[in-house]
Amino acid sequence: MQTISEFAVGSQYSNDQIRFALGVENLGGIRPSLDDSGSLRHIAIMTSSDSAPKSKTENPYHDRVEGDILIYTAAGRTGNQALSGRNKRILEQYRVPVPIFGFVNHGRQIYEFLGLLELVRHYPERQIDRSKNLRDVWVFEFRIHRHLAIVPIVGAREIAATILANSRRLGLVMEQEREIVPTEAQEETAKQAASIEQIRSRLLDLSPYRFEHLIKDVLQNRGFMEVEVTKSSGDGGIDLNAFAGEAQDFFLGTFVQFQAKRWRHAVGSIEINNFRGAMSSSAKGVFITTSCYTRAAIENAYNKTKSCVTLVDGKRFSKIVFESGVNLEKFVER
Repeated sequence: MQTISEFAVGSQYSNDQIRFALGVENLGGIRPSLDDSGSLRHIAIMTSSDSAPKSKTENPYHDRVEGDILIYTAAGRTGNQALSGRNKRILEQYRVPVPIFGFVNHGRQIYEFLGLLELVRHYPERQIDRSKNLRDVWVFEFRIHRHLAIVPIVGAREIAATILANSRRLGLVMEQEREIVPTEAQEETAKQAASIEQIRSRLLDLSPYRFEHLIKDVLQNRGFMEVEVTKSSGDGGIDLNAFAGEAQDFFLGTFVQFQAKRWRHAVGSIEINNFRGAMSSSAKGVFITTSCYTRAAIENAYNKTKSCVTLVDGKRFSKIVFESGVNLEKFVER
């Protein structure tokens, strides 16, 4: 077997090549490597391709790569997850430059090297299990550094240190961008909460196109007029246009523009800035996501010195869908 001393982004490696080169275990999604003193050398994160057989039908919360972000659910397939053991090891990168090697499985134990991973944030989330019961999990978001085409195993720690230092210098890891603000708790039964989360899990499997058209139906159901989905190209970041109808009372006739993100990763302040920059000067803005918002995004959206952008997160929008009576099934791809 060929000895591996470095990994090339986009190249494929066998499970054995990875485990022997990095000194990690044979199985598991989170594979830490420890030195003789028990300190962390590095971590291998193993995930699966979105196109892996049955990945979507088995788990609507499957790990995803969205742009340069990998959304990764912590170890533990059943029951509530704890931020301990291997899961907790990932957090050490906040303090020390632990190299995290990212790999995606394309089947038959062949893995593509994604690049070095930078932990952007982690947060708790509620998900539906196979029995349609709610469970508490932990979600990690990693930035994928593909620009480093070749990563030597010896020297990876120094490279990771440079990556982390640059992110701090550029302000990409501010505490406000790491912190997730959960939806305010509302009075609802366990059954209602599970039903709402089940809707969110279905939304996560919609294509962006179908998600936008679902929003159109919801808006029309809620009394908006002249609702249109913009063309997929040249919309400048605006996904839907509408006018407030009589049901909006004091806002009748208000021009409203929407951005829709069928994302698993959190929306930050940069997305709010980009949306605000694309809006018409006469419009009210609404940002809808299936995920959540960072504290920085919320502070930006409701900044009194800027035009206000209303934020609707995944739980809130799922509840709106639940209450609207819109037939979600007609948007689900078969």
